[in-house]
Amino acid sequence: MKKLLQGNPLYSIFTGTCPVCQQASMYETKNPYKLTETLKMHERCPHCDTKFKIEPSFFYGAMYVSYGVGIAFAVAAFVITHFFIGAGLVTGFLAIIGTVLVFAPIIMRLSRNIWINFFFDYNPEKAENTSKTS
Repeated sequence: MKKLLQGNPLYSIFTGTCPVCQQASMYETKNPYKLTETLKMHERCPHCDTKFKIEPSFFYGAMYVSYGVGIAFAVAAFVITHFFIGAGLVTGFLAIIGTVLVFAPIIMRLSRNIWINFFFDYNPEKAENTSKTS
Protein backbone atom coordinates (compact mmCIF):
# COMPACT_ATOMS: atom_id res chain seq x y z
CA MET A 1 0.00 0.00 0.00
CA LYS A 2 2.88 2.36 0.81
CA LYS A 3 4.36 2.02 -2.69
CA LEU A 4 0.97 2.76 -4.22
CA LEU A 5 0.57 6.10 -2.41
CA GLN A 6 4.22 7.12 -2.25
CA GLY A 7 4.90 10.36 -4.06
CA ASN A 8 1.43 11.68 -3.36
CA PRO A 9 1.27 14.55 -0.85
CA LEU A 10 -1.73 12.86 0.80
CA TYR A 11 0.58 10.09 1.98
CA SER A 12 2.80 12.58 3.78
CA ILE A 13 -0.19 14.50 5.16
CA PHE A 14 -1.95 11.51 6.69
CA THR A 15 1.17 9.70 7.94
CA GLY A 16 3.12 12.72 9.21
CA THR A 17 6.20 11.75 7.25
CA CYS A 18 8.73 14.04 5.60
CA PRO A 19 7.16 15.62 2.50
CA VAL A 20 10.41 15.27 0.52
CA CYS A 21 11.34 11.61 1.08
CA GLN A 22 8.22 10.27 2.83
CA GLN A 23 10.42 7.86 4.77
CA ALA A 24 10.83 9.28 8.29
CA SER A 25 8.36 10.86 10.69
CA MET A 26 8.50 14.62 11.17
CA TYR A 27 7.45 14.27 14.81
CA GLU A 28 9.54 13.06 17.72
CA THR A 29 6.61 11.12 19.18
CA LYS A 30 4.14 9.11 17.09
CA ASN A 31 1.30 9.52 19.60
CA PRO A 32 -0.38 12.94 19.18
CA TYR A 33 -2.15 12.53 22.53
CA LYS A 34 1.07 12.96 24.52
CA LEU A 35 0.06 16.58 24.93
CA THR A 36 3.44 17.89 26.05
CA GLU A 37 5.02 16.45 22.89
CA THR A 38 2.21 16.88 20.34
CA LEU A 39 4.01 19.54 18.29
CA LYS A 40 7.64 18.59 18.97
CA MET A 41 9.25 18.01 15.60
CA HIS A 42 12.65 16.94 14.45
CA GLU A 43 14.75 19.87 13.29
CA ARG A 44 15.67 17.93 10.14
CA CYS A 45 14.49 14.76 8.49
CA PRO A 46 16.47 11.79 9.83
CA HIS A 47 16.44 10.22 6.34
CA CYS A 48 17.05 13.01 3.80
CA ASP A 49 18.21 15.90 6.05
CA THR A 50 15.45 18.28 4.88
CA LYS A 51 15.08 21.21 7.25
CA PHE A 52 11.41 21.38 8.30
CA LYS A 53 11.30 24.87 9.79
CA ILE A 54 12.46 26.86 6.79
CA GLU A 55 12.09 30.23 8.53
CA PRO A 56 11.28 31.51 12.02
CA SER A 57 7.60 31.15 12.87
CA PHE A 58 7.08 29.03 9.75
CA PHE A 59 4.27 26.97 11.26
CA TYR A 60 2.17 30.00 12.25
CA GLY A 61 0.64 29.64 8.80
CA ALA A 62 -0.70 26.26 9.87
CA MET A 63 -3.15 28.14 12.12
CA TYR A 64 -5.08 29.18 9.01
CA VAL A 65 -5.17 25.60 7.81
CA SER A 66 -6.20 24.51 11.32
CA TYR A 67 -9.28 26.68 11.10
CA GLY A 68 -10.45 24.91 7.95
CA VAL A 69 -9.65 21.46 9.28
CA GLY A 70 -11.45 22.23 12.53
CA ILE A 71 -14.51 23.42 10.61
CA ALA A 72 -14.47 20.18 8.58
CA PHE A 73 -14.43 18.11 11.80
CA ALA A 74 -17.21 20.26 13.27
CA VAL A 75 -19.42 19.95 10.19
CA ALA A 76 -18.89 16.19 10.14
CA ALA A 77 -19.84 15.93 13.82
CA PHE A 78 -22.98 18.01 13.27
CA VAL A 79 -24.07 16.10 10.18
CA ILE A 80 -23.60 12.75 11.92
CA THR A 81 -25.46 13.74 15.09
CA HIS A 82 -28.23 15.78 13.50
CA PHE A 83 -29.01 13.93 10.28
CA PHE A 84 -27.91 10.34 10.92
CA ILE A 85 -28.64 10.00 14.64
CA GLY A 86 -31.53 12.46 14.62
CA ALA A 87 -30.42 14.46 17.66
CA GLY A 88 -31.50 18.05 18.26
CA LEU A 89 -29.51 21.22 17.70
CA VAL A 90 -28.24 21.42 21.29
CA THR A 91 -26.95 17.85 21.13
CA GLY A 92 -25.35 18.62 17.77
CA PHE A 93 -23.66 21.68 19.25
CA LEU A 94 -22.34 19.61 22.18
CA ALA A 95 -21.12 16.98 19.72
CA ILE A 96 -19.20 19.68 17.84
CA ILE A 97 -17.53 20.89 21.03
CA GLY A 98 -16.67 17.34 22.10
CA THR A 99 -15.32 16.42 18.68
CA VAL A 100 -13.10 19.48 18.40
CA LEU A 101 -11.74 18.97 21.93
CA VAL A 102 -11.08 15.25 21.48
CA PHE A 103 -9.50 15.64 18.05
CA ALA A 104 -7.53 18.86 18.78
CA PRO A 105 -4.08 17.16 18.77
CA ILE A 106 -4.87 15.41 15.50
CA ILE A 107 -6.20 18.64 13.97
CA MET A 108 -3.00 20.46 14.98
CA ARG A 109 -0.72 17.82 13.46
CA LEU A 110 -2.83 17.44 10.35
CA SER A 111 -2.73 21.21 9.83
CA ARG A 112 1.07 21.28 10.12
CA ASN A 113 1.32 18.38 7.69
CA ILE A 114 -0.89 20.15 5.15
CA TRP A 115 1.00 23.44 5.59
CA ILE A 116 4.47 21.95 5.07
CA ASN A 117 3.27 20.08 1.98
CA PHE A 118 2.45 23.43 0.34
CA PHE A 119 6.17 24.26 0.35
CA PHE A 120 7.94 20.95 -0.28
CA ASP A 121 7.60 18.44 -3.12
CA TYR A 122 8.31 14.73 -3.12
CA ASN A 123 11.76 13.84 -4.42
CA PRO A 124 12.14 10.18 -5.45
CA GLU A 125 15.95 10.45 -5.47
CA LYS A 126 16.02 11.45 -1.81
CA ALA A 127 13.50 8.75 -0.98
CA GLU A 128 15.77 6.04 -2.41
CA ASN A 129 18.94 7.22 -0.68
CA THR A 130 19.80 5.45 2.55
CA SER A 131 19.89 7.31 5.85
CA LYS A 132 22.39 10.14 6.05
CA THR A 133 25.78 9.39 7.50
CA SER A 134 27.02 12.08 9.83
